[in-house]
Amino acid sequence: MRETLVLNASFEPLATVSLRRAVVLVLQGKAVVEQARPGRRVRGPAVEVPAPQVIRLCRYVRVPFRRRAPWSRRGVLVRDGHRCAYCGRRATTVDHVVPRSRGGEDSWLNTVAACAEDNHRKADRTPEQAGMPLLKLPFEPTPAESLLLAAGAYGTPGRRSAVA
Repeated sequence: MRETLVLNASFEPLATVSLRRAVVLVLQGKAVVEQARPGRRVRGPAVEVPAPQVIRLCRYVRVPFRRRAPWSRRGVLVRDGHRCAYCGRRATTVDHVVPRSRGGEDSWLNTVAACAEDNHRKADRTPEQAGMPLLKLPFEPTPAESLLLAAGAYGTPGRRSAVA
């Protein structure tokens, strides 16, 4: 995992940055390491620091309020833990519950992670028409949850079963 989670001074998640950017923020005194990667260190000619997994800014940064997490294919795969919503195997594609040809859109509630085989088998049909019930219902993560998921520092939030 090359991403480092950046927390505001109030411990709110702000963004994910590269390991290099995180180390620079720590060395400039703008951030402190809250959680380091076990057994990994970043070395330079005159300095050695633990490789940060989570850093916290020393000063509070005001950010505009964001009501919704932006939708992305990667975000759907991460939200669903790279597991197919139809069979539970490893997912590599994103499937539209209501196909785009039938008015379905790219949204958190209309997309699920799917393995290529099930995505092809479902084709241009709804899960009911294809006889392929969803194992887990799609949901919209909060902006904070999506950041934590992207950083890999959080379990799968609000995992909802379609069976229950």
